[in-house]
Amino acid sequence: MSDLSSPHRSNWPKAVRALAHRNFQIYFAGQGVSTLGKWVQQVALAWLAYHLTGSAVLLGLITFLSLAPQLLIGPLAGAWIDRHDKRRLLIIVQLILILQSLVLAVATWQAWVDGAFIASMALLLGLLNALETPLRQALIGSFVDDPADLPNALVLNAMLINAARFVGPPLAGALIAFAGEAVCFALTAMAFMALLGGLLKVRGTAGPKASGSTAEVFCEGMLYMWQTQSVRQLLINVIMVNLLASCYAALLPILARSVYAGDARVLGWLWGAAGAGAFVATLVLAIGGALPRLRQFTDAGALSSAVALVGLWLAGNLPLALLALAVLGFGITLSNVSTNMQLQSGAPSHLRGRVIAFYIAMRFGFEALGGLAAGLIAARWGAPVTLAIAGAVLAAGLLAQFGLHRRK
Repeated sequence: MSDLSSPHRSNWPKAVRALAHRNFQIYFAGQGVSTLGKWVQQVALAWLAYHLTGSAVLLGLITFLSLAPQLLIGPLAGAWIDRHDKRRLLIIVQLILILQSLVLAVATWQAWVDGAFIASMALLLGLLNALETPLRQALIGSFVDDPADLPNALVLNAMLINAARFVGPPLAGALIAFAGEAVCFALTAMAFMALLGGLLKVRGTAGPKASGSTAEVFCEGMLYMWQTQSVRQLLINVIMVNLLASCYAALLPILARSVYAGDARVLGWLWGAAGAGAFVATLVLAIGGALPRLRQFTDAGALSSAVALVGLWLAGNLPLALLALAVLGFGITLSNVSTNMQLQSGAPSHLRGRVIAFYIAMRFGFEALGGLAAGLIAARWGAPVTLAIAGAVLAAGLLAQFGLHRRK
């Protein structure tokens, strides 16, 4: 019997109504612990790279390698996963992620790491994420019996990710300062086990599998996205925001150490400030993110990101930088999550995996390109100037896009 028949469902507030579904509750708990571990690992890996080499280029390369596979293979991965059992695939990928974190922990503990090893681990992580991220997103619908609750489930999932983004980096900074990076990687492996346990326990409703070859399934999804004007416009916005705004993440170790003369704890504060803003954005969407208003949220988030980048360049001290990063995290998340809600709510169920995978490819793939470019530019002109350039270009691109829409 569907859990929708339970009389307790009506007791859940509207802002968290998807939690009335038991399968989503189980997934939500495991995902929360797993995502916290991911942020701890991301901060530890960036700090390990920068304090070993002091290279801005390596920071950009790590960001690129950990995200670029989602741009290169993500769309094809979406077509492939639409033809298979998504839950089983995610369990396999989760097991490999656990092994990858354990290898990082042992290698760091034994001092076997160098720039090349860190880059190879970042690439492996990128390849795994190219499968894991669209699998997780596509499975959410199977854990919510009522399709009307899917947008709320997506917002709650994003809220969870950004709550971990707020808590994880400061926690990682403290752990690095007191115990070292190896402990962070070991704890990440344990955190991944929480999601694995949840996946073994839930029994979501399997969606329809796509028929035909992977190439045919891929072409079907591309045709839908190309012929749907609203989808094209949303994806263009995703490209601009993540190419130009999300590049800030690659520069945070430089800001922490070279601009604000801090250590790993300061890096955690910077990352945590962006996470706090991102969490507030998901709260806004959970409370007021009705589908008819989502496009307004998308545009407002993009413009806020451009303003925050320039503000981060102008920030003359750490408190102002933290404020600018909070606004930046708010803007990027407001734009990205509202876009994801629109795409998933509008996509036919048999195409959802491909639409999600393409969105994720644009989201993280162009963040990878932006991070690589930011590292190269920062090596020549410094991190603050790089952020100012990104903000100015993003503002110009958004104004041009709005002008085109008005003329139409």
